[in-house]
Amino acid sequence: MALLNLHHLRLFRAVALDGTLTGAARQLNLSQSALSTQLRALEATLGHDLFERRGRGLILTEAGRIALDHAEAIFRAAEDLTATLRETGRARRALRVGALATLSRNFQMHFLRPLIGRPDVEVVLRSGSQRELLRGLEALSLDVVLTNLAPARDAASPWLIHRLAEQPVSLIGLPGFEGRMLTDLLQTEALILPVPETALRASFDAMTARLGISPIIAAEADDMAMLRLLAREGAGLAVIPPIVVRDELDAGILVEAARLDQITETFYAVTLQRRFPNPLLTQLLAQDP
Repeated sequence: MALLNLHHLRLFRAVALDGTLTGAARQLNLSQSALSTQLRALEATLGHDLFERRGRGLILTEAGRIALDHAEAIFRAAEDLTATLRETGRARRALRVGALATLSRNFQMHFLRPLIGRPDVEVVLRSGSQRELLRGLEALSLDVVLTNLAPARDAASPWLIHRLAEQPVSLIGLPGFEGRMLTDLLQTEALILPVPETALRASFDAMTARLGISPIIAAEADDMAMLRLLAREGAGLAVIPPIVVRDELDAGILVEAARLDQITETFYAVTLQRRFPNPLLTQLLAQDP
């Protein structure tokens, strides 16, 4: 049986993470032909094709995904060994987190808080669109994706969807709106709303339709941080979960004018079934909401 060449495995990992032969060759300071030759040698050793070409990019085959999963484990073990034998004697482990660009920063911090400040942990944060993040998760460049949009799932889907929390949604604005009826606020005050493509906006539109109310829309935004800023500037009452503006509520800068009892915002962690799951992620997923 042919011995596995770890140099070839490292080159394979670089190509898998970059997604192109050109980009990986540039990073590795190799010619494309030399890199391609060494990848073919690794495929011959393993007895399987590791990539399939789509357009200008390279996509991992099923065997390629398995190989990358093992490669990550091998190189993590090597890093742990090096760190263990250094003077500190402590390995620094990494957790790679992707978060939907529009997701509440406060919620992200709440989820990650058990790891923040630990000397043995490095938290790597990436933001982007749902499609970009799920692609990174499938390529094993991310350990978990945090989102409020559960991805479509069927028998062929690779995702594991963990429901982390369900947060209430309220009308949030500057002081002075307290004590008024919800229907009065919805009919007479300018509102700051999530964009129509979001699940939260769909729920809000359904609620106002049931109540027979045509809301006055002052602004729309696809980013929770922008909804928060618009509320702070007095543009209107924002339809957002209180967790997004927890600091402002605690300081009295903003107030919860009314609770939208019929609407909630659900937060999810999306992962892949892996033979070597990141133990840091296991710890986070086990915590109480």
